[in-house]
Amino acid sequence: MRTLAIVGLTVFVVAVGAALWAAFRIRRMTAAEKKSLLKTGVNGVFTRFEEWGWLEPTPAFIPHVTSVYPDLALLEEGYPDIRAECEALLQIKEKLTDTKDLGGAYTQKGIHVIQWKTFLFKSGRFVEPNCARAPKTAAILKRIPGIYTAFFSILEPDQYITPHWGYYKGFLRYHLGVIIPNDNANGECWLRVNADPEANERRDRDAIEKGEVYYWKNGRGILFNDNYLHDARNASDQIRVVLWLDMRRPMPWFLQVFNMACMAIAHREKSIRKIRENSLVRD
Repeated sequence: MRTLAIVGLTVFVVAVGAALWAAFRIRRMTAAEKKSLLKTGVNGVFTRFEEWGWLEPTPAFIPHVTSVYPDLALLEEGYPDIRAECEALLQIKEKLTDTKDLGGAYTQKGIHVIQWKTFLFKSGRFVEPNCARAPKTAAILKRIPGIYTAFFSILEPDQYITPHWGYYKGFLRYHLGVIIPNDNANGECWLRVNADPEANERRDRDAIEKGEVYYWKNGRGILFNDNYLHDARNASDQIRVVLWLDMRRPMPWFLQVFNMACMAIAHREKSIRKIRENSLVRD
């Protein structure tokens, strides 16, 4: 018992030390260097613990959402109110932020440069002026622990988000179907994920063709690991909206300390503060 306590304390000290080291480094880095640190440094910690068996790898999709995050049941229960508030926001769609304009240089290229809008509730902290425009949805979100990012993802008709990988292994991603045209009767709105380790190690975008496909449904939620290769399409002639959450990934307590410290540091960064500013809906 004493040995386990010593090991736990040692790992805790190392995790906190690593987070403090990251904070020290980040303040002196360029935007490109910060992105590299996140992908190779911080994510590398999670990768090593997966390899050592301390952090459980996930499948492409986790359909039993509430087995991982019980409080996410509140979103399906509150779906009618969430949809009604989303429909009201779509009446002022031209005032909502284009995804490509959300994060400055980071979102002005690649997958973001399509007809795709965002209504942000939270990025590290809640965007209260936006929350006031959808108070029932915001109230539900504020009851759910572990949310780091929350927004309505509004994809225009006939749009395709090309194959890519997520940026942070400390999250799992959740989508609630809010406005899915014809409740996906024709299978025109989908998300595809390839969880094959070898394909992801090779960074082989062509491997997306072998991915597992999920078809969004109105009022239904799905959990997935966006660090795997994935893409998405709205092939319909109507707008598709999902409520998008980045959730703190379940992991051993000592890794969670590291995870939470890294996120606390990241969400105080100027670039993240800018995202919150850019997301504001202005009259």
